[in-house]
Amino acid sequence: MTPFKLTDELIAEIEQLIENRQNDSLRSMMEEVHYADVAEIINELNEDEATYLIKLLDSEKTSDVLTELDEDVREAILSNLSSREIAGELEELDTDDAADIVAELPKEIVQEVISKISDRDHARHIVDLLRYDENSAGGLMAKELVKVYDNWSVLTCVKEMRHQAENVTRVHSIYVVNDQDILIGRLSLKDLLTASTRSPIRDVYISQVDSVNVNEKPEEVAKIMSKYDLEAIPVVDEIGRLVGRITIDDIVDVIREEADKDYQMAAGISQDVEADDSIWDLTRARLPWLFLGLIGGLGAAAIMGGFEEMIARHAILFFFTPLIAAMAGNVGVQSSAIIVQGLANDDLKGSIGNRLVKEMLLAMLNGFILAVVLLLFTWVWKGNFPTALAISISLITVIVVAGIIGTFIPLFLHKRGIDPAIATGPFITTSNDIFGILIYFWIARVVLGI
Repeated sequence: MTPFKLTDELIAEIEQLIENRQNDSLRSMMEEVHYADVAEIINELNEDEATYLIKLLDSEKTSDVLTELDEDVREAILSNLSSREIAGELEELDTDDAADIVAELPKEIVQEVISKISDRDHARHIVDLLRYDENSAGGLMAKELVKVYDNWSVLTCVKEMRHQAENVTRVHSIYVVNDQDILIGRLSLKDLLTASTRSPIRDVYISQVDSVNVNEKPEEVAKIMSKYDLEAIPVVDEIGRLVGRITIDDIVDVIREEADKDYQMAAGISQDVEADDSIWDLTRARLPWLFLGLIGGLGAAAIMGGFEEMIARHAILFFFTPLIAAMAGNVGVQSSAIIVQGLANDDLKGSIGNRLVKEMLLAMLNGFILAVVLLLFTWVWKGNFPTALAISISLITVIVVAGIIGTFIPLFLHKRGIDPAIATGPFITTSNDIFGILIYFWIARVVLGI
């Protein structure tokens, strides 16, 4: 299949079809387009055009489209739909997606929308999901799943599975529960097909099954599913009852959102923002870290001011100040990025002390190689060996200190329950700049005997 490509020409053509109310042509065009691509198209239309197109398409497709839209676009479209129309869309969605949309609706119409869902079990499941914190496994799970009881026979199990599977988009696993609905295992389709129809399920099922608690953080669920290569994982309540399942598509969204958040934090953006957000929102997200950078710059300037006499006598030291600051920042970011990645993937082994020693040795090796190059360059350039030696020793020391800081800070933040991704951004760069400048001039003063 040829990959979909959104162009200005295509958007213009769709806008023209909408303006001329050429409904048959629009429907025909949209039938050939995947719902995710339809959402991409609608994101580029104005509110009236987007609403018109949503109402034109069949409910089964538009319900999927709604889940893929940008939040502000979806909010605008839903505001133009009646409660009955919204309820009709929710009936076509899995309960987790439906609950997410209901959570975005104005509180005054939520009850009205829920009351107009004809499938009362579906409505009950949606309401049940709304009870959970959105930042938990319960808020992420769907109610659609296939479960069987351990006291059923294989024949009864097959009949019940056929009935349950009608409401499940994709059957990843068959879960086994006891009379109290407590999860006790899973069922292999192969074992089910090869077993006698009179055999009880308790003689067939596999007792080993990975599960997560409803209160587990989505990030932890993602780690478990990634570690064990799971396409779906059951969710249990505090006493072990099976209450839902989380599928891989939901976890991919979690991983993507977490990666976006860490990337923004590393870039010095303190809030979750997008390029299309208002100037005020973008300013609020960026300004705190820019202010920190300003404070760091003023601190570095103040430190250099304390060495004004030495700089006047050895002006060459001033020209190498940006190099020292840049190396300190770069090494610190490299060290912290490795640690943050290890913490995120849960594959960081050993004590903090061992990690710091390893990073110090690595920094010393890198620093020595770079310092030799810098020493030869400066000596040949200026012909002043003592000054070249002072700058090179400073570089080694700064790199070692920056590596230790870049390693220690994210580990310390992680121990304190603070997102260590904060350590890969301007925070670590600014702190290393200040320490780097201070160490640089202090060592230069000692070596040069000033």
